[in-house]
Formats: sequence, C-alpha cells, structure tokens
Amino acid sequence: MEENRFIDDGEGMVWLEKKESKFKLVVRKFLIPFKFFNRGAKRFAGAIAIVALLLGGGGVYLGIGPYLNYNNTDPEDDGYVQPRGLQNLVSRVLESTVTITCDADEDFFTQGSGWAIDLPIKDKKKYLSVIITNHHVIEDCIGNKGELRVKTYFGNDYVADVDRWDKKNDLAVVMTEAKVEPLSLSQAIPYPGYWVMAAGTADGYEGSISFGNVLNGTDTEVLITAPVSHGNSGGPLVDNEGNVIGTNTWNQEGEQYNGAYSLDAMCKKIMKCKGKFYWSRD
Repeated sequence: MEENRFIDDGEGMVWLEKKESKFKLVVRKFLIPFKFFNRGAKRFAGAIAIVALLLGGGGVYLGIGPYLNYNNTDPEDDGYVQPRGLQNLVSRVLESTVTITCDADEDFFTQGSGWAIDLPIKDKKKYLSVIITNHHVIEDCIGNKGELRVKTYFGNDYVADVDRWDKKNDLAVVMTEAKVEPLSLSQAIPYPGYWVMAAGTADGYEGSISFGNVLNGTDTEVLITAPVSHGNSGGPLVDNEGNVIGTNTWNQEGEQYNGAYSLDAMCKKIMKCKGKFYWSRD
C-alpha cells in the first residue's frame, strides 16, 4: 500500500498523497529533468543576456569600420575616389569602345579608337550606332577617299562612314553598322584630382586601360596623368562611375600629363548643347 511522502519535482519538495495514481507519479518523474532545465535557465537568464549584448556590441564594433568605409568610398557625387567595382566598370566601358581603321591606300592606314554615344541616327536602316573619335584618326577617309571600318571589342569589323567633324577640336562623328551600347555622359565638371580611366587600342593592343587623375583643364580640354599612346586617340576618358568626360587626343612628350578634349568641346559642331558649354558654370 503506497504511503504519503515527499518528492523533489525539480522546483522543490512536493507532498504526494497516497491516492495519487501510479500513472501520474510516472508522468511527474518524467517531467523532473525538464523542470531542472527550466530552473537553470531562469537562474542564468541574466548572464545569457549580458553575453548576447557583448556579442552584439562586438559585431557592431567590427562592422562599423567596413560600413563607414563603404560610405566614404561611394563614387556617386564624389569624383575623387576610385570605383567600388572596378572590374564591372572596365568591362562596361570596353564593351562600348571600338577600334577604328582608315585605309587611305594600299601603303598607308591610320588606327585609333572610338566610343559609342547616344545621338540621333539619320539613316536607321543602314546604321545602328554613333561613334565619337578624333578628327586626325579619320581625316584621310573623309569624302570616301579611303575605307573606314569599326571593330567592336574583340568582335567583328563593320563598315563605317564619317558623318561630321570638328578639325579645330580634333573631333569627329562616325556612323556604323555595328551595334554598340552607348556610354553615359558625366554631369559633373572634372575637377583637378578626380579619378579617371582612359580606354582604347593603345599601340594596336585592343582593350587597353590606364588609370590616373585630372591634373587640370581648360574650357575645352582635360589634362590627365593617365598614360595614353598612339592608338588611344579617340577613345573614351571616363570618371569613377564610367561616365564619359572627354575623348583622349594627345600625349605630351617629356611632361607628366596627357590631354583629352572634354564634353564642352563637343558643343561646337559635334552635338547640340543647351548653352555654349555642356557643363553648367553656375
């Protein structure tokens, strides 16, 4: 016959009456370990909260550095910092950069670069893209004197024709059958110190890239420290967001800088601008 007795149920001593069934007694004993765990959790809840707070604070401390660095290197509206994703920027610019050849005769040809721009196309059945380049690259092919061709980035050669030019600012517009994605134009004046990249076919090496910064500038030119060579002529000079600020044109021997004609120079004869200059002087 079962007697009245005390039992520890995990939360303290409990008086069991003899009338309690064996089934209830088994269930009560089964729950004892869980009650011990619950009592321990309550006892250490404060310590667990402190540890969690320390771990969370440590995570914030370790993460705040990269977070602030990410914000401080945001190229948007800050021309002085380099791009976050340089690989994507280079790929995107090169896809819109072409090699231009002008075969004046059997014994002579010129080679340069060009970049696609979003300008109106007069004959959309014949041409698919508008290309900006230097006048000195295509001058021997003006008036159908020679054969002018455009080669896409590691792609095919296409027929091209000179549409208009500005000899004074060494710029020209070429229409081509090639389909080339146009580059965006920078909305910010390139101040001294701005990060820049020059793209083109330097000395015949397709897909050449060089980096530097803006040294200074004039109303129509951007002086840069990025190296440019023969064959770079006509290629795009872009900012840290991949937007065009000028067309690579010349290199200065014996000096620390080279030159490109800016978007302001294109307002003369190449494209329509709201005023005398592309960039506002306000």
